Amino acid sequence: MSNSDKNLSIASHENMGLGKMQKLGLALGFLGLFILTLSYFNVSFPNKTVWFYTSIVSILAGIVIYANATYLYKPEGISNHGVYHKSISNKGLLAWIIGIILTAFYVVLYWYPKYLGLGENGASNTGIVGFFDNFSLLMNGKIASQWFVYGTLYTVAILGFGFKFILKYRHNKYQLVRTISVMFFQLGFAFLIPEILEKLNPEKAYFSKDLKNMWPLNYYFFNDWHLSNMLNGGNLGMFMLVFGIAMIFIISPILTYFYGKRWYCSWVCGCGGLAETAGDNFRQLSSKKMSAWKLERWLIHFILVFSFVMTIAVVFTFLSNNPEMSIITRNQFIYGIVIFLILFTAVLYIFKRNDLDTDAKFTIGSIVAIIIISLLFNFFSGSNNILFLDSNKLREWYGFAIGSAFSGVIGVGFYPILGNRVWCRFGCPMAAILGLQQRLFSKFRITTNGGQCISCGNCSTYCEMGIDVRAYAQKGENIVRSSCVGCGICSAVCPRGVLKLENVSEKGRINSNEILLGNDVNLMDLINQK
Repeated sequence: MSNSDKNLSIASHENMGLGKMQKLGLALGFLGLFILTLSYFNVSFPNKTVWFYTSIVSILAGIVIYANATYLYKPEGISNHGVYHKSISNKGLLAWIIGIILTAFYVVLYWYPKYLGLGENGASNTGIVGFFDNFSLLMNGKIASQWFVYGTLYTVAILGFGFKFILKYRHNKYQLVRTISVMFFQLGFAFLIPEILEKLNPEKAYFSKDLKNMWPLNYYFFNDWHLSNMLNGGNLGMFMLVFGIAMIFIISPILTYFYGKRWYCSWVCGCGGLAETAGDNFRQLSSKKMSAWKLERWLIHFILVFSFVMTIAVVFTFLSNNPEMSIITRNQFIYGIVIFLILFTAVLYIFKRNDLDTDAKFTIGSIVAIIIISLLFNFFSGSNNILFLDSNKLREWYGFAIGSAFSGVIGVGFYPILGNRVWCRFGCPMAAILGLQQRLFSKFRITTNGGQCISCGNCSTYCEMGIDVRAYAQKGENIVRSSCVGCGICSAVCPRGVLKLENVSEKGRINSNEILLGNDVNLMDLINQK
């Protein structure tokens, strides 16, 4: 008889071994990745189409089998046991290896696509890009590009890991709904519809056909080449232009007012969709330090100013070089932007100055900077230069810094090291804009029942945006943060039901001044004022 007793606790790290079905799932998944790797090295397959579908099906089947074995046959409820005992989820060797591979992939994707097999100067595709040719011809009638390869793999990742996420959180209706939503929008609006429209309109020059990818996340929406292609793209191009503008000024503000920024960041956005599904195992890695919060404020608002200024610059250049295609002059455009931003800032100060937190003040400071730079544009810019700088170079810098280096290389490649929302937290200009409205003009908040809080810290640990949720819960203070994406995981992991996501009246949603700390508040006076 053994002198040691077997540990039967489901939370014990001694019971973290993989079962047979989990190993089978991993084997199938790696088989699919191995086939893709062989294609990268230009291995000649006897029937490329069959091997392509085998690789994709193997990856999806592997994730499904692994997820079923991990969650389906266990009691419902979130199981995060052992996340700090695993190399992949605690910045161990495996995490660094995956991070380096992802980073290298993005570097090659953005700047060296020829190493993926993209044909240059009319040459045929080879490697992994050529491996996707037949599927691309089926979907859009053209041979594959590196972006088609990326879009396909991106969609496969969201669908596969989305299924895993659904099983893990199957007891929580909110998590089920929002996960199905991001899977639907990625598959339908980001992949199938754009590819089908491309196939139906082969003669038209390229313009974005992803209805949900709105400016400023779609940083090239107002670039002169993109505007020209939409204006010359017939009814479809005009629809995409009008709908894109409506998304910015009408649809997005209305939905954010009723639901907060979660309607986009957690239900629709492809970046958020990948972060929530494929990045779920890394959400606990987001830093909760005050220094990270300060860096977040400075960095995301700097990028907000950069995005606005670059967009104003490219539209200014477009109006300078194509006056016959526009109904306003470049001077009217600049003064219109300045007047709109001044009025917007004045309204904020007059009606919402008591609700301005540090994040909102940073945003207002950003708006002031944009106004000043816009006026400088009007007086010190020509048709091909912006503030004495070549406008084409500015666009290249913008595309390199925001569209490639930050959102792709760092935003996804650093998942296993910095958490799954690095881009959303520190770099996304869309998050900054929606965050300002969520703070000041929205019904959304996370309410807290401080009397039930046991300070376990689960909410703060698994907040992917680095918010110290427990500090709010302990005080019974509503959480109305610009950075909150409304994923609801803090509420889902709370063992006491302290946190609740709500969309009710704006009145009383920001209650930081009414928190009862010490003896400095007369409770009866506070009740009588209600």
